[in-house]
Amino acid sequence: MSEPWIVYSTSGCSDCNQVKQWLAGQGFAFEVRDVMSSVQYQEEVEKLGFMGVPVTVFGGRAVKGFDLPGLQALAQTAGC
Repeated sequence: MSEPWIVYSTSGCSDCNQVKQWLAGQGFAFEVRDVMSSVQYQEEVEKLGFMGVPVTVFGGRAVKGFDLPGLQALAQTAGC
């Protein structure tokens, strides 16, 4: 089993929901980290160089927003 994807998100974020729907549709396991519920998660996003959500992390790489080509490239380079 491959490592899970991580989606830094907030409730009510439409781009976040699109990312999660895309991942679920592809059959990828993912963990949702709500940055509004955890200072640690906020700091993790900032360390990745981002200030907003969604931020999707897999295989040590990150994609900001609902960037379908970026997410597809991330999946491809990660061997999914």
